[in-house]
Amino acid sequence: MQAMVVSGYGEPLRPYDLPVPSITPEHHRIRVHACSVNFADLLMQSGQYQERPDLPFAPGMEICGTVEDVAQNSTGIDRGQRVAAYCGYGGMAEHVSVPAAACLPVPDKMPDHVAAAFPIVYGTSHIALSHGARLQPGDRLLVLGAAGGLGMTSVEVGKLMGAEVVAAARGSEHLAAADRAGADHLIDTAVGPDEIISRVKALGGADVVIDPVGGDQFDAALRACRPGARLVPLGFASGKIPQIPANILLVKNLSVIGLYWGAFAKLWPSAIAESFATLLNWYSAGQLHPHVSHRFPIDQANDALELLRSRKAVGKVVVTLLPESVSGS
Repeated sequence: MQAMVVSGYGEPLRPYDLPVPSITPEHHRIRVHACSVNFADLLMQSGQYQERPDLPFAPGMEICGTVEDVAQNSTGIDRGQRVAAYCGYGGMAEHVSVPAAACLPVPDKMPDHVAAAFPIVYGTSHIALSHGARLQPGDRLLVLGAAGGLGMTSVEVGKLMGAEVVAAARGSEHLAAADRAGADHLIDTAVGPDEIISRVKALGGADVVIDPVGGDQFDAALRACRPGARLVPLGFASGKIPQIPANILLVKNLSVIGLYWGAFAKLWPSAIAESFATLLNWYSAGQLHPHVSHRFPIDQANDALELLRSRKAVGKVVVTLLPESVSGS
């Protein structure tokens, strides 16, 4: 099968002919229609991610495709059914083998590129807010990187859960995207950390912080929190992992809650299933509006990754392997 692969850490993806993956009784084999691009793919490409597949490998953590071979122990999914799936890696290839528990049937009206971009960002945002931060109606939620994939979904999901949402992003285009996602207040991070602190405090401080950025913005959010606030770091797109001063946590009774959705999906699959059911109900009711800003054919996968690396993407970026009409959507 054809794939775009990492053949050496730090190198561009290259077209490559890989064997079609075999399956076990617990796995489905899926013909991939579309594959979403995530920041973790960049880390995996450079060898900096916590999981390091053997070289060469195809990146791509989440996909939409058609089930070709069904796991022996499967219930609820049939051959020929269209699913969204979390595969960890391997999505930038014509076929991928995925644990049956990581596959989710998608509504007929959900396009391939939307389904491919749905599991990780919406799943992470919802689990982070519901299970991690225990967000309550009326909480003031500060979302950093609010125009990125995780940022926009956190704004959207937080609003649906009843929060007052403060979106922080850089530049008017990114702020406009956060505004469309439902933010109540907008902060341009170009003003710098001290001004971010001042503006959040002027609103009354943050009860919950969702942070896929890290660095100086996390430090600013920490200082802008109300007593008893909960902070959930989801990534470090800034390239700087914050060092958290324990004295501030102590004095303000703050909680910092780590949440890695990939591990969560393996350890507590029932929580993931419940989360997806909620999210798909919201989508079917027209309450979620996934935003895919760019689509690239698979042979331009390096361009898709570079768009993410340069932090110019608004929402999600997807590579496509089959025409959208395959889904009938």
